[in-house]
Amino acid sequence: MTLIPTQPQHLTQQQLERALWNAANALRGPVDPGDFKAYVFPVMFYKWICDTWIYEYNRSISEFDEDFVEDHTFQIPDGAHWADVINTPQNVGAKLADVLLRLVEANPEKLDGVFGDVNWANKERLPESALLELLDAFDRIKLDPSSISGDVLGSAYEYLLREFAEASGKKAGEFYTPRSVVHLLTKILDPKAGESVADPACGSAGILVEVSNAVRAGGGDPAQLRLYGQEINLTTSAIAKMNLYLHGAIDPHIYRGDTLRDPKLTVDGKLMRFDVTAANPPFSLQGWGADGWSADPWGRALGAVPPAKNGDYAWIQHMVSTMKDGTGRAGIIMPHGVLFRGGAEQKIRQELIERDLLEAVIGLPKNLFYSTSIPVCILVFRAEKPVERLGKVLFIDADRRFVPGKNQNTMSDDDIETVSIGYHTGLDVDGPDGVDVRLVDRTELAEHRYDLNIGLYIKRETAVEANVEEAIIRMREAADALDAARAALDEKLKAAGFDA
Repeated sequence: MTLIPTQPQHLTQQQLERALWNAANALRGPVDPGDFKAYVFPVMFYKWICDTWIYEYNRSISEFDEDFVEDHTFQIPDGAHWADVINTPQNVGAKLADVLLRLVEANPEKLDGVFGDVNWANKERLPESALLELLDAFDRIKLDPSSISGDVLGSAYEYLLREFAEASGKKAGEFYTPRSVVHLLTKILDPKAGESVADPACGSAGILVEVSNAVRAGGGDPAQLRLYGQEINLTTSAIAKMNLYLHGAIDPHIYRGDTLRDPKLTVDGKLMRFDVTAANPPFSLQGWGADGWSADPWGRALGAVPPAKNGDYAWIQHMVSTMKDGTGRAGIIMPHGVLFRGGAEQKIRQELIERDLLEAVIGLPKNLFYSTSIPVCILVFRAEKPVERLGKVLFIDADRRFVPGKNQNTMSDDDIETVSIGYHTGLDVDGPDGVDVRLVDRTELAEHRYDLNIGLYIKRETAVEANVEEAIIRMREAADALDAARAALDEKLKAAGFDA
């Protein structure tokens, strides 16, 4: 047995990020920047698997003088190593496609679906010259544990996600949630080692990664977490799996599919229940499956069926239905419209409030997201609320807590800590840039017909500005109602023999 030659490089965070971005730029021209992720991440992940295999092989030789193949994180079949691809003289795309397929076959439970659906052999879509340049860029760096720590590698992966989000503009919302928002959501839900955590709209798994980081930072063992996710997009679900592995997750469970129509996180014919559920679902989703919701076999239609043209409350109903009795809590990022829209959504709000499941409404600053400039909120639900919050809902107005940015605003660590303190203590955090907090009794919510507009309960001089979105939404609702009334009148006139 002999060691396999390797050259540890010990790249800094900045050096690795520069190298990875150079690799992505190898595709510029033939590949749209919005699609970089579909090509770069599988190659990066494959290189990491191969470099880690060599690292584990050499460690076994050094420590035991023999190769314990079963100890490898991933099994690599003969002829499927990085060197086998990089040294292929021609038709490299076809070779890479074959190698990735064989890797999946050798590690079906871990790697099924992880490499996406790119046709690597299609030279029209990806010229061989561009692929060779991409492979060469990764060939110049080592991604094994002796060269790069897991934290540095994971942070570099997050860097690429941010850069791809910038490059793809509005498409970014499909797979990237701003880290400051994710960090705040995680501090509010306070996950612990040993708990089960799920994200039913997981995107690139940023929330699940942040949960692991939070447990580690708190002195817990993230390996004891049970992480689950579901994502409808094939490429994005693959990115999620890679992201979790690169951040050190041991056995993440990421499923591809439509959560509202076909939830995959089930057991014995019932929805799985979790200690923590957190998500940033797609806002105002149309065509989400309202037709079958009243007879939903999973029993998620709490209060009413959400509007067919807006699935916000379907996500809320789903996540509330997956909270574990006793310990379960859920945090959901939503547009402010969920707080005050009428009709079926009002009925659902009433149901959730009367069941005493809604714990907090947290209004965040505007322009935090790539996909929308509107302000968003976090809704916090608990299966069992603290005694002092029974029959009440905590309102937090944090729209002043942000750092202005060129393209998007962000929240600093101090902003996040300030809002977190307001949530956990239920007290105002004083100062001109503090947060306003108020615990509101359920009877007062009923007096306002279960309208949760923050401005109704927390008065500020800037309330007029904060209510712009509400005015726009109510105007659109009125216009839609008028259109529906006109259509109904036209039908009645036609039925009576009058031509419109």
